[in-house]
Amino acid sequence: MDILKKVPVREQDAKVRAANFEEVCYGYNAEEAMEEAARCIKCKNNARCMGGCPVSINIPGFIGHVEKGEFKEAYDVISDASSLPAVCGRVCPQESQCEGVCIRGLKGEPISIGKLERFVADWARENGVKPKKNDEKNGKRVAVVGSGPAGLSCAGDLAKWGYDVTILEALHKAGGVLTYGIPEFRLPKDGVVQPEIENVKSLGVHIETNVIVGKSVTVDELLNEEGYDAVFVGSGAGLPMFMGIPGESANGVFSANEYLTRSNLMKAGEESTDTPIFHAKKAVVVGGGNVAMDAARTALRMGAETHIVYRRSEAELPARVEEVHHAKEEGIIFQLLTNPVEILVDENGWVKGVRCIRMELGEPDASGRRRPVPVEGSEFEIEADMVVMSLGTSPNPLIPDSTKGLEISKRRCIVTDPETGRTSKEGVFAGGDAATGAATVILAMEAGRKAAKGIHEYLSQK
Repeated sequence: MDILKKVPVREQDAKVRAANFEEVCYGYNAEEAMEEAARCIKCKNNARCMGGCPVSINIPGFIGHVEKGEFKEAYDVISDASSLPAVCGRVCPQESQCEGVCIRGLKGEPISIGKLERFVADWARENGVKPKKNDEKNGKRVAVVGSGPAGLSCAGDLAKWGYDVTILEALHKAGGVLTYGIPEFRLPKDGVVQPEIENVKSLGVHIETNVIVGKSVTVDELLNEEGYDAVFVGSGAGLPMFMGIPGESANGVFSANEYLTRSNLMKAGEESTDTPIFHAKKAVVVGGGNVAMDAARTALRMGAETHIVYRRSEAELPARVEEVHHAKEEGIIFQLLTNPVEILVDENGWVKGVRCIRMELGEPDASGRRRPVPVEGSEFEIEADMVVMSLGTSPNPLIPDSTKGLEISKRRCIVTDPETGRTSKEGVFAGGDAATGAATVILAMEAGRKAAKGIHEYLSQK
């Protein structure tokens, strides 16, 4: 074994997977996981990997158990900090978090922490191992709005501390962005997401679907009439952004939210469903984040020649390195340092192409990245019959608009104390994308855990 290199992980062949929705990565088997775990030096003091984990998993602890083949004990360590380990092992940006600061990575390749977490969680699911439950109730009730990563994490921690927790989900199926946003080839729904949700329910958490807080019931009604002692708002950021360029209202232009929701939650494209979805011949996806990669790779699997148009260079792509690599392997065409200026429309109102302009990088902007500047006279056209806008999302204003005394920012995000999740309204806490705008699954989980602690402290003092 070469201790400087990761144990390779098995994947579907790129040409094969480009035509199906089955999971790309197969993960480790037990032998591979134990071999990879043996590369870890098990830092005893100030393990940098733990500092890079937003939910503070005891990484050396669980990896030590994996090396010895003690997979249940490894799961107990992980599930103490994370309610969604099988999810995190698949979609967390480990390269910029735990693995990004791994000591082993200073000389050689870092430990495959994410793949080991995934292995442990999958082993636990396959062997019927559940997170530890607390049967002692403290008599206090908390309502959690939204069943995405923030809501599930908050609910899971509160249930472990004895609270009676009910999650209220607007859609007909729980999971939030895990269910409607991330495709099967990255995150299987029946095989991974739903079992993780069942694990949270096994802690005593109740989930009610088809409840739109702000319409079916208000936050004030939850506190004053329904008898909840506190409310956590983890309703995500589902309001898509557009560019405001000519032609954007044409037939064949979609937000990534709508396109992915049709495919993931509503199973469009499967013969067993009636959900319509546009089968493009040539698609353009605008954006460079993980959602853009998901939309582009979905369009490819639906049969389209697919271009990603992004106004900065590859070094600035916000998507995970692994997702960019997989997209390239599958045949996605990257048009970098390129920005759309107009969507071209035919006489029937349908997309027929995208007029773009080349960009070059200038001085850094507020984000610290170099600002893209148009190159005069560099316009060109890309033929397309579908355009998917993946420019980010903002929180839905329904809850702030229906809740008096709830302060929001200029970006329509709920203002919170980032360490406790407290809002300006007594008894109301918030976190995840509803408070920060669109971010990653693991950062939403971190916010959910912090808010759970904040709620616990608030109700304990009460």
